[in-house]
Amino acid sequence: MIAVNDSKTKHLFDNRYGTGQSTLDGVIRATNMLIAGSTVVIAGYGWCGRGVAVRAKGLGATVIVTEIDPVKAIEAVMDGFLVMPMAKAAPQGDLFITVTGNLNVIRIEHMRRMKDGAIVCNSGHFNAEIDLPALAKTTSKRRIVRPNVEEFMIGKKRVYVLAEGRLINLSAAEGHPAMVMDMSFANQALAAEYMVKHHRSLKPQVYVVPAKIDAALKLKSMGSSVDKLTPEQKKYLASWEMGT
Repeated sequence: MIAVNDSKTKHLFDNRYGTGQSTLDGVIRATNMLIAGSTVVIAGYGWCGRGVAVRAKGLGATVIVTEIDPVKAIEAVMDGFLVMPMAKAAPQGDLFITVTGNLNVIRIEHMRRMKDGAIVCNSGHFNAEIDLPALAKTTSKRRIVRPNVEEFMIGKKRVYVLAEGRLINLSAAEGHPAMVMDMSFANQALAAEYMVKHHRSLKPQVYVVPAKIDAALKLKSMGSSVDKLTPEQKKYLASWEMGT
């Protein structure tokens, strides 16, 4: 078995650049909101969260990141984002995007603290990242205000949930652009080809996509190329004869 999802040209590109662009594409198509000047709260700073955060910042948003991993939280701070718990971010956000892969990341106690008109959506997992059952029990009134936008009344405040909490980039947009998905799909095909050609020498275990087939074709298709090490450089990198 070859774990295509672990290849660098999957999570570094499909997850980061694909999710980053298609998530905001879905939000904008569903709501027509102006990202510039808005406060966008992003739950999770994995590769998907990083991609969404960078794109939101590029569109002029103030970006808040919530995390459970101190290392990723430090990265987010050093990348120029505000980092705080969801309970503290809830009153500040205009748009909330979950990209964690976990459940009930945005809970009813968070939604009670949100400002009137806050928008909530998910781009990381199934429709479990937002506690929709608790929201349905709490709301005094709900209605569809436009395709993929549902309004929930919590007291006198309105909270808008996009695409029933399902993946916003697939529900309200077209998913990742083909120009980034081609790497993920090509890896699947190339990995299958690799197994057919080398199955006699492979052990029954999980492999990563071999480096020699992981990125070279995509780079070539983009009209770019890289340098090659000279024999002298190879010797230097393999030795301990020089250095400080």
